[in-house]
Amino acid sequence: MKRIFIVLINVIIFSAFLYPKQAAASLQTQSGSEPYAGQVLCLPGAFNDLGGDCVPLGPSKVLSELAKIGLTIPETPLPTKNPDPTLTDVSYHFARLNVEWPDRPAFYSSPLDASTGSNPIGYLPAGRFLYISYINRSIVNGKQFVQIYGGGWLRASPTEYSKFQGLVFQKNPRNSFGWIIDLATPKTSPDINSPSSSGTIPRETLIQIYDVVEAYGRKWYMIVLNQWVERSQIRQVSVNPVPPKGVDNSRWIEVNLYEQTLTVYEQGNLLFATLIATGAKPYYTQPGLFKISKKTPAETMTGAFEADKSDYYFLQDVPWTMYFDKSRALHGAYWRALFGYPQSHGCVNLSIGDSRWLYDWAREGDWVYVVDPSGMTPTDPALYTQGGA
Repeated sequence: MKRIFIVLINVIIFSAFLYPKQAAASLQTQSGSEPYAGQVLCLPGAFNDLGGDCVPLGPSKVLSELAKIGLTIPETPLPTKNPDPTLTDVSYHFARLNVEWPDRPAFYSSPLDASTGSNPIGYLPAGRFLYISYINRSIVNGKQFVQIYGGGWLRASPTEYSKFQGLVFQKNPRNSFGWIIDLATPKTSPDINSPSSSGTIPRETLIQIYDVVEAYGRKWYMIVLNQWVERSQIRQVSVNPVPPKGVDNSRWIEVNLYEQTLTVYEQGNLLFATLIATGAKPYYTQPGLFKISKKTPAETMTGAFEADKSDYYFLQDVPWTMYFDKSRALHGAYWRALFGYPQSHGCVNLSIGDSRWLYDWAREGDWVYVVDPSGMTPTDPALYTQGGA
């Protein structure tokens, strides 16, 4: 209630600066008389159809104009619900191997042998990005060791994965929305030198977007009246329920490389939206229209692109994998802590909860539309290899 009162006061003050001349002109006739003498101003509610027995000026007019861009006082919530939190659960435990390149990680028959490096029974390839799933763990002399499904023990650090989840939509929202991807301090106007509004907004906070402007070489988003956030701190979802050219069954997944977002549509309705992590330069996710060719609940992914294989990755039991462009896939990424930035070798990385929701909805043969509205991602197919995680 206190916040609503403060916002209303701001609207009244804002309207005094925004409409003083229009209000004065509206209250004057050519003869200088006041036709609205004795009448009252409309109450400060959002009236889209101005008129009636009150005078539609001042705060009423301002709120009506704001309502046209979807900004109401109090704010109208998005028509969403949270996905089932149990979708974030998996039957695996994950760990990162503590081995420096170019050493090969060895595994042993017992934690004691692993702690002393005695009697190795096998090796994994060397690499800088090695994750395994495990069934047991042990601490020996203050160091952690895990047991893989084949029975061997390795030095490794158990990891926690992101529990971030996107949104399930009950109907198409009126305006665009998005997530804060870095700790943000909104400005009172779209200018880096303008005063900051009170407080900061933490990462992964859902926000609605009411206006977007270019100012001084930066893109700014209005998330509340007189609160603006710069592009580097936010990712936007602009709802587009029109099927891309070539989609023939009214079911498609849109991957937006510029915004690092994923949306799901069916019969012209937005069903789901979330943050993702796609291919980082030079391992871009290829723009185009594709079909899901194969679904598998868990997949071990390996690969290397550098000549010396120093970028070799080994990712065991990657959950909820959906291949759509050669070896590029939509899948859960338990090794990602931050979504909203390009990071992968070409795959579309999602949180485990989001990948499970998508896996349950998607069918083999469904369309995947990969687009970069900025035009910065190369489109020449000759530039793309098989891709990877």
